[in-house]
Amino acid sequence: MTVYLDNSATTRPSEPVRETVNRHMQSGWYNPSALYKPAMEIQKEINAVREKCLNAADAAGERIVFTSGGTEADNLALIGHMKTHRQPRRVLISSVEHPAVSSCREVIEGLGHRVEEIPAGPEGHIDLEKLENMTDETVALISVMQVNNETGIIEPLKEIAGIRDRKCPCAGIHVDGVQGFLRVPFSMKAIGVQSYAISAHKIQGLKGTGALILKKDWRIRPIQFGGGQEENLRSGTENTFGIIALGEAVSTYDIEANKRVEKLRKQLEQLLKEAVPDVVINSPTMIHDACAPHILNAAFPPVRSQTMLFALEGDGIYVSAGSACASRKQKISPVLKAMGIRQEIADCSLRFSLSPETTEDEIAYAAERTAFHWNLLRKYTRR
Repeated sequence: MTVYLDNSATTRPSEPVRETVNRHMQSGWYNPSALYKPAMEIQKEINAVREKCLNAADAAGERIVFTSGGTEADNLALIGHMKTHRQPRRVLISSVEHPAVSSCREVIEGLGHRVEEIPAGPEGHIDLEKLENMTDETVALISVMQVNNETGIIEPLKEIAGIRDRKCPCAGIHVDGVQGFLRVPFSMKAIGVQSYAISAHKIQGLKGTGALILKKDWRIRPIQFGGGQEENLRSGTENTFGIIALGEAVSTYDIEANKRVEKLRKQLEQLLKEAVPDVVINSPTMIHDACAPHILNAAFPPVRSQTMLFALEGDGIYVSAGSACASRKQKISPVLKAMGIRQEIADCSLRFSLSPETTEDEIAYAAERTAFHWNLLRKYTRR
């Protein structure tokens, strides 16, 4: 049996997406910037995808810029906005952000601004009291992700927006929605954020495609230059196959399946607790309202994460030792460190991430094999 439980890293393109891409490779390959009819038809389809994505984020009437993925969307949101400020301002970024956000620090500071980290609490969400104390009129932008890619914690975006409204109403809020889009309810209008990043391959679309949703009146400058596509905010010939696939992924994503995924995630957590007495759950418990349905982060001390990962791979079970973007760096996860998790626990942590395609049999098999390897390997692990 092959069990894929690394859906936070990437998801398998769905059958409707594959069929749509194959069809467009035959007949929809034209450059949408051209003026003849077949190309203009492709442009119409791209514009239809814009509306689908905006509606899915409750952002009808706002702007959307297609990008090469979530990383570029985050970069454009942060750097692009801070390029509009001539005077030095402050940018607040949560300490548990994805590298797509946190790595913008050097560029933003190179523009003359100051970047500060918002501390996280032990469950992984930001410390609202400390955010309140950090916030004043010098803040231009606050960046907090919707769902943490390693632990599944859902950040309190409404409360964050409330602090912004009281303390620095002119500041913007950027939300990295890569792990939350379609999986967790979100309303750009109701919450009052200025930008929202999404990625196609996290929702069974294609890699190399993402988007940044923007309030119409939100100021931003390009970070990529060329032919002036995407309202001159993201030059380069549009990735037509990827964009059309994103539209199909949004149209066919089964929102109701999130409830089934949540049930399976609860089942996995319970099975691991029963079979591995020493397991440490780093994610919030599923009875917690602030927990995404598809991510479970658990540690199996004293067995190190890579050892367990490779043992599970031998059984055809694929999981992650943390963020796929940082898993090759061989160091403690910055997210788990920011949560105050001890290094000896962080070093033994794995991330299991589910999708609507995950089955009960796969969950049972993964839990059984994890327990088997833990019982075997802990005997040979130095303490």
